[in-house]
Amino acid sequence: MKHSKLALAVSIAAFGLNAFAADKELEHIQIISHHDKLRTEAGSATLIGEAQLEEFEFDDIHRVLSQVPGVNIREEDGYGLRPNIGFRGVTPERSKKITILEDGVLIGPAPYSAPAAYYFPLTTRMTAVEVFKGPAAIKYGPQTVAGTLNMVSRQVPDYRIGGVDLSVGGDGYKKAHAYYGDRQGNLGFLVEGVHLQSDGFKELDGGGDTGFDKDDLLVKVDYQLDGQRFDQRFEVKLSYADELSDETYLGLTDADYKANPYRRYAASQPAQMDTKHTQVMFTYQLSAEDVNLTTRVYRNDYERAWLKLNSLSNSNASLSDILVSPEQFAGQYQVLSGQRDSVLAGETNYFLNMGTNDREYYSQGIQLDGDWQVPLFGLQHTVSFGVRFHQDEIERNHYGDTYAMVDGINTAIAETRRFTTENTESTDAWSVYIEDQVTIDKLTLGVGVRGELMDMTYQNDKSGFADDWQQKTTRVWLPGISGFYQLDDNSGLLFGVHQGFVPASPSAPVRDGEDEFEKSVNYEFGGRYNDGITQFEMVGFFNDYANLIESCGQSNCGSQGQLDQEFSGGEVDVWGVESQIAQTYPLNLQLDIPMSLTYTYTQSEFKQALFSEFVQWGYIRPGDRLPYLPTHQATLSIGLAHKDWAVDMLIKYVSDMPETAGVGYEGFDVALAGQEVPATTVVDIAAHYELGQYGRVYAKVDNLFDQDNIVSRRPYGARPGKPRTLSLGYKYQF
Repeated sequence: MKHSKLALAVSIAAFGLNAFAADKELEHIQIISHHDKLRTEAGSATLIGEAQLEEFEFDDIHRVLSQVPGVNIREEDGYGLRPNIGFRGVTPERSKKITILEDGVLIGPAPYSAPAAYYFPLTTRMTAVEVFKGPAAIKYGPQTVAGTLNMVSRQVPDYRIGGVDLSVGGDGYKKAHAYYGDRQGNLGFLVEGVHLQSDGFKELDGGGDTGFDKDDLLVKVDYQLDGQRFDQRFEVKLSYADELSDETYLGLTDADYKANPYRRYAASQPAQMDTKHTQVMFTYQLSAEDVNLTTRVYRNDYERAWLKLNSLSNSNASLSDILVSPEQFAGQYQVLSGQRDSVLAGETNYFLNMGTNDREYYSQGIQLDGDWQVPLFGLQHTVSFGVRFHQDEIERNHYGDTYAMVDGINTAIAETRRFTTENTESTDAWSVYIEDQVTIDKLTLGVGVRGELMDMTYQNDKSGFADDWQQKTTRVWLPGISGFYQLDDNSGLLFGVHQGFVPASPSAPVRDGEDEFEKSVNYEFGGRYNDGITQFEMVGFFNDYANLIESCGQSNCGSQGQLDQEFSGGEVDVWGVESQIAQTYPLNLQLDIPMSLTYTYTQSEFKQALFSEFVQWGYIRPGDRLPYLPTHQATLSIGLAHKDWAVDMLIKYVSDMPETAGVGYEGFDVALAGQEVPATTVVDIAAHYELGQYGRVYAKVDNLFDQDNIVSRRPYGARPGKPRTLSLGYKYQF
């Protein structure tokens, strides 16, 4: 069955190759870089280009996206190794409710079956980042409630180029990044490699690194044919990435955090994440005067093994409970912190249950995207269309080992391995969309629909559970309408409404014959202004959830016996305003002051009372807020620029966020009820000096004022962001 579906998809693509053409901007999925004139497309879209990415040389996508309005983030490890990104109020947990693309292709490990983004492309090798929200995201799925993030890698050049970027910094930070590309006649190529490493900024009880090593290699080869009627381009992309990081979910008690926010308990000594990701992609383009088409065939493989602390044996409390109330659970806390041995005469023996979540993923498919500009009934139409057949799968083989705390060292006990979770979830999905944008005098109106047609399968692979399986089919159609009305040459109004959708997992139960996926109706209204000097945009949004769904993972639930379960929150409203302004002030003939400011205001409320076993909800009363959603966010970027040098400062403010939506109730305790992640203000500063033909030198300080507020208490205890970190670098390009 799967082979026949794939064959049908290939046949459709082959037919399309002979009928249509494509835009040469291969890696971008929409061109939105009109900085010098008013953008007239409907929907909210933001582009962060290569020059802006180079201002601060960020490796952390969280810091990059702080410059985009409407983005909500939950920090975790300080480096952005496993990002938690949401748009317009959706949960940021593992970025699972936004669609993540690299060069226009789904890049998550299993975007349908297990969308938690444990793999994320390496930010430092990207040349652009595109963010689409509201009706602008209807072309991209499957997650359509919030929006789409497209990471744009370096393109094969039309002439010889190359570059080297070397940097060193605090806590053993090192970066080595190089690329080289050329074209001989019709044949072009690009080779790019990155190595990142750090010893980490946390201080591990008993000693050891708390950092990471990451490698990334990219190879592209393309062949171009220019014809009289149309141009053609063939490209093969190969990429490889790996990571070895000494990361843990274990945080600190509030008291220990206050004493030293960068301490790490002895119980987390063995923690380690080991990953590998590969991608193969073939792209074929045709471009003509008024018809464009791009066809992509892709395959992603990802495997990971994460050894981490799950629980204590013989304990009547979870790790979160212990760290919230260390006095009540003194023996358990002393074992976690290495103050006592697991085995102690006259006391309860507390052993450490270390779990390795070993998983293998693949995602593969073929997709065809095109646009056609055609005059019809005296009006100019731009018709965008696409079809994709996609398959993905996650295979879980989780196992646990028993460790003991001995003289402050977390020590493995031989022959204690036990398998805890063995299952497979997979999805076959057809996606189609069509949108017609028509210009009527000063009004550009877009009407479209997206379809998601999914066949999902779940199978429990543990011995004796052959009957624990499920197959289900979901068919949804997601209409949308958007528009832009141009008031004059410099300003206009935008509006839109579309159906939002997030698929349920293959293992999520079907109730009353229907799959309980997340759905919403999303509205936006706003305006833009651009006179060539000042760019301004303000958009109000309202997301009306008919059924908010939250899933339980290790990062947001811990080991609560709820892993991979989904919970319904019923009707929820999320609304707010996002705004951005940018301008460059000439100080004199030699100096400019570039400035930009983004601000986001967000509110949310549950519409009905609810008793939930989800650990972030509990007993919810009407009007309660969503957790980890700040009311206010603002980022100011200001600099001083000369033709030979520049200094830039980024100031980011995030207001406080609730750790939970509700409170505990009889029979169910919500450990962090009533607590908040405190408001934070973080300042980053960067400078560079041009050496002419010899390249440039740069320096930057992340977290200039050494802000050390708690960024999260999920899943186990308080954790900090990255402390003040200085780095120096040299970049040479030709």
